[in-house]
Amino acid sequence: GEGGREKGNETKRAKKKDIRRKGQTPIGWTVSSQQQLSPETTTPPSQPTILNTDMSEEEAKATTTTAGGEAPAPEEESTATFEPVVKLEEVETQSGEEDEEAVYSQRSKLFIYGETMLDKGTGKKTWIERGIGNLRILKHKEHGKLRLLMRQEKTMKVICNHVVDPRIKLEPHVQSDRAWIWVAFDFSDGGELVETIFCIRFGDSEIAGKYKETFEDCQSKMKDILAAENVDTGDAEAEAAADDAADKLADLSTKE
Repeated sequence: GEGGREKGNETKRAKKKDIRRKGQTPIGWTVSSQQQLSPETTTPPSQPTILNTDMSEEEAKATTTTAGGEAPAPEEESTATFEPVVKLEEVETQSGEEDEEAVYSQRSKLFIYGETMLDKGTGKKTWIERGIGNLRILKHKEHGKLRLLMRQEKTMKVICNHVVDPRIKLEPHVQSDRAWIWVAFDFSDGGELVETIFCIRFGDSEIAGKYKETFEDCQSKMKDILAAENVDTGDAEAEAAADDAADKLADLSTKE
């Protein structure tokens, strides 16, 4: 027994030595895949070869093939056209000023004296800012009549629109030398004439003074035009109402 075991062990050891000499890995052994560099070795492991990917357009076409070995057909550009479902025609809009020319224009701020939305029906009135824009006096090219027109900036909404009535009186503001107050029958909403108390405020007193001169000069011209048309501007009831409104303007003020 013991002699046989020793003989078997010697046989195994001889086989292992024979395997080492032949460079084989015995069963159950593991070998690291990392390549070790000895101090004498200066050359690192070989790196993968990097190919030049810059190819000309012709080379790219030549190397691009389909599964069957044939070059793919070039892509076709779409020539489809799509018509709109609804066609909108260009429409020329008119402002109503095509037959008029401006004889005066000045940027200013407009106020009206009335009830706010919250005070509707209460009778409580205050100065309400109506907008900023160019206050203009327009003269009709045919009959020469004049009107006062003001549009709000950006929106171009009409915020003041009435004829230059010779009966209008510009009253000075009690707290500002660059503002005027007057009463006129306004037509801004395009519906009925509405008797409205206006206040216009300019950048300085000099501009305000020039506006008054221009407005009164236009009033004089309107008076001559109306007289030539035999229009009665001396209606007693209308003048009495205008004088009464002018008397009430003295106590009104606008926000600075």
